[in-house]
Amino acid sequence: MPIRLTLPPTFAARLAEAAADAAPSERARPKIGMWVCSGSPIMAEIAAGSGLDWVLIDAEHSPNGLESILAQLYAVSAYSVAPVVRVPIGDPVFIKQVLDLGAQNLLVPMVDSAEQARELVRAVRYPGRAGGAGGVARGIRGVGGSLARSTRWNRVEGYLQDASQAISLFVQIESAAAVAAVDDILAVDGVDGIFVGPADLAASMGVLGEQAHPDVVDAVLAALAAAQRAGKPAGVNAFVPEAADRYLAAGASFVSVGADVSIVARASEALAERFGANPSANSAQGGVA
Repeated sequence: MPIRLTLPPTFAARLAEAAADAAPSERARPKIGMWVCSGSPIMAEIAAGSGLDWVLIDAEHSPNGLESILAQLYAVSAYSVAPVVRVPIGDPVFIKQVLDLGAQNLLVPMVDSAEQARELVRAVRYPGRAGGAGGVARGIRGVGGSLARSTRWNRVEGYLQDASQAISLFVQIESAAAVAAVDDILAVDGVDGIFVGPADLAASMGVLGEQAHPDVVDAVLAALAAAQRAGKPAGVNAFVPEAADRYLAAGASFVSVGADVSIVARASEALAERFGANPSANSAQGGVA
């Protein structure tokens, strides 16, 4: 008899379950996560075993390709943490490849309009009725699941028919245009939630590097409020604890509060300072043999 396997719940399903389990007078406990930007499966596994709710494997600003993404998915698969893969761009071919690797939770950067969001929904769904309930949002994803980890090599029964339930899609709101269109983006069927990026948002608003600028904070809060009106989860990137606290209090469903490379950088600097090391001794010399 063939082996039959089931996939873990998506990040969207976990957020929905937490919301459903919360008492009527209470909000669900927000999901706390971190970036893994090093490209290292060891760092990914360390983060996965930390007790955090989710980890983001970043392929936008990090040295990650298909092979290293796969290695990190393997590394975190032994833990209950939810892995989210951020693709570098909303390219249907790259999205197809990442999905076939077995990524179930995608974050797509720089989504500025509902039309972009609709195209991303098509990219994660198969054509025909298998693309979504009742054939909603007919997809364009190529069908190669029997050869891929996404179906555990045809061991996940009914994957083709139920693929839209095995994938969650989050889009990144990180421009003034995206904030202006956020209600329309959230209304797109198949977009499971949004994630706000204050760094690029600040740049688009003319205050590069000023994520705490009042106008940027107001834009983030406006996006979070829009998600609450739409009944969809919204997350935000907030490596400064005070910012994270502010957005959690405003109703963020999930927050990224750190990154592996930043944690190692700051901790190693603290060690150097604590023990009186010479900062200039190990600085980059810029020399090439």
